[in-house]
Amino acid sequence: MATQTKDQSLYLPELATLKSVSKMTETETYFDITFDSGRELGHKPGQFVEVSVFGTGEAPISVSSSPTKKGSFELVVRKVGNVTNALHGLAEGSTVGIRGPFGTSFPVDEYKGKDMLIVAGGIGLVPVRSYINYILDNRKDFGRLMILSGTRSPSERLFADELKAWNERDDVEFLETVDKGDDNWKGNVGVITTLFPKIDFDPAKTICTIVGPPIMYRFAIIEAKKKGLPDEHIVVSLERRMKCGVGKCGHCQINDLYCCQDGPVFNYAQVKDYPEAF
Repeated sequence: MATQTKDQSLYLPELATLKSVSKMTETETYFDITFDSGRELGHKPGQFVEVSVFGTGEAPISVSSSPTKKGSFELVVRKVGNVTNALHGLAEGSTVGIRGPFGTSFPVDEYKGKDMLIVAGGIGLVPVRSYINYILDNRKDFGRLMILSGTRSPSERLFADELKAWNERDDVEFLETVDKGDDNWKGNVGVITTLFPKIDFDPAKTICTIVGPPIMYRFAIIEAKKKGLPDEHIVVSLERRMKCGVGKCGHCQINDLYCCQDGPVFNYAQVKDYPEAF
């Protein structure tokens, strides 16, 4: 949950500075951010923050950097609305407001010793990048690390240099696909579920984390269960219509669950009977 100190209101943004800004794709921009107070964000993999662009509004954004990164934290923002459009227009050195971190996280302490299968579709790579880099920075605490990554096209790939580095590591099993290739693409072509038949693992000791666009979940979960994974070994992140971050506005409610507080990270067993969640 939130890690703000007692004298910081959950509703009051804290001033922060855009240390670095760089365009990643036509719709995604990377931001490296520091608090003006000098404090660390203190997040866990899978959590999010509320970002304020003063005079425009605020939006919930997943944290993309690992908690092991000190001094600043990283966001990747897709341009989809008024706040994110305004954020894309800010330059390095600009001031923003930050609330959080909020929400549940990938329970990495519970997963120590387990084999890890991470399935990231499109912008779903942003929150799981925090997770992956945390595992890599604590590599001896985990078993196999298998990463399945998919995007619609080569031009939409995020963190291409990191994907290359993961692929080159001896202790990472990395598979990647694009829905539609181009003249320079030499890798797999097809939706992300086409990668599942290419991997084998012991479902009894494997945790499968799935993060991506809504349409991906249903089919990726089917493939995971075909591999014998029990519901309790499947984890999803549902950043669904979140707005306030503290369970007050009701935008993210799924029956009796609030994504911003009960999630966004859920065990599949918690939400499998809620078809509106996917």
